[in-house]
Amino acid sequence: MEIMLPEKAEAVLRFRADPELQARIEELARKSTDGQLTEDESAEYAGYVRANKFVAILKRQAQHLANSQP
Repeated sequence: MEIMLPEKAEAVLRFRADPELQARIEELARKSTDGQLTEDESAEYAGYVRANKFVAILKRQAQHLANSQP
C-alpha cells in the first residue's frame, strides 16, 4: 500500500530534523540511557521515538517510489 504521492517522495527523502530539535532528542536519549528522564521528558522522548518510526516508514516508501520511477 502506498501512503504518499510519487511527486512528494524526493521531499520526504531530503527531510531532516531541525538542528535544535535534533539536539533536544539527543539530550533526551542521553538522559534516557542514564536513567535520568523525568516523567514529562519520558513522555516527550516517547513521542519523538514514535515520530521517528513514522518518518522511517515514509522514507522507505519514498525510496521505493524513487527506485521504481523510470
